[in-house]
Formats: sequence, C-alpha cells, structure tokens
Amino acid sequence: MSIIQQHTAASLSDAWRTIDIDALQEDSSVNFDVSTLHPPLPEVSEAEVRQINAQVRQLLRGGDAEGALRGSLEMPVYNGSDLAKEAHLQTVIEVLQSIKASDMTPMLQRIYGTPGGSECLDVLMKYLFKGMASTTSSGGSAPRTPTRMTPQQTGFSQVGSRPGGSSESTGAAMSVLLSWHEKVVEVGGLGSIGRVMTDWRKV
Repeated sequence: MSIIQQHTAASLSDAWRTIDIDALQEDSSVNFDVSTLHPPLPEVSEAEVRQINAQVRQLLRGGDAEGALRGSLEMPVYNGSDLAKEAHLQTVIEVLQSIKASDMTPMLQRIYGTPGGSECLDVLMKYLFKGMASTTSSGGSAPRTPTRMTPQQTGFSQVGSRPGGSSESTGAAMSVLLSWHEKVVEVGGLGSIGRVMTDWRKV
C-alpha cells in the first residue's frame, strides 16, 4: 500500500464525528450556566396574586377601570406557579371585558403617556397573546359531546347541542382580546409585538 493510500484511509475515519465541538468553544452554553444571562425575578406566591387580584377587583367595583387595568399590568406574574399565572390572567381578562369599546383607545393613550406606560402596554400584549392561546386551546381542541337529537323534516337527525352554543363564550372572549390587540397596536405601534416575542419573561 502506498503512502497516499495509507493517508487517505486514515483521513476517511469517522472519529472526527465524536468530537464535542461545543466543549472546545468558550462561548458555548455548555461551558456556563445559561440562567446567569437573565437577572433573577422575584417569585410571586399564590397568596400574593390573590391579594393583588382582590385590590384590582375592588378598583373595578369602585368604577376605576383604568386604575384596575394599570394595577393588573404593573404587577405581572413572571415567576410563579401555573395556578398563580392563570389566576392573574383571568383577572386581566375580567378587567378588559368590563371596559367599554369607546373607552379603550383613550385609556390606552393615557397609560402610554405616563412613565412606564410603554412597559404596561407590552405586558398587556403578553396577556392578550396568552389569553388568545388559552382560549383557542380550550375552545378548539375540546370534543363536543352530543346532548340531544333533533328530528329534521328532511329525514336526517341533527345530533348535538344548539348550533354554536358551546363556542359563544369562547367567541366573545376572543373578540374582546382581538379588539384590545388592535387598540394596543394602534397606540403603541408594531414594536410592541416584536418586544413581546423576544422577551424572555413570560407571563
């Protein structure tokens, strides 16, 4: 066997595939804890969330819808249990549903014009996206159980509940969220969507 053939046979080995390239690169995530890239977030307990939600609902009952909205957005639950996050999401949606359509744009403009207003609108956008995702998953994937059989004049039988009955509440909730999404983009611009999509803090 010639020297060239020996060299070629050695170089065709698959041993290079077993080399961990990431371990040799200083900037690789395997060489340091990725969690150190993000500052620690204070953990919010379920009791604290219940207390915040009670204050928000008290403002809402007192007629201060803007204060209730601002209060729910200034204390987002980034680091907490799933139950705490879901409870706060429901409170935010409750506040959004209680505000009239004609008040949405002026209220958002007032919030946006205050210090920290842009952050509040970004937090609102996060809750809108989460609300839309949870509404879609709960309303779209859940199987519908037939509740009654209605005889038709055509000879066919219609099996199921009232047409659209189970999806009315889902559709109403989605309509509210989409309306708020439109107003937030109108007031805060499209940049809010980009900031929400790239933010590592999730509600």
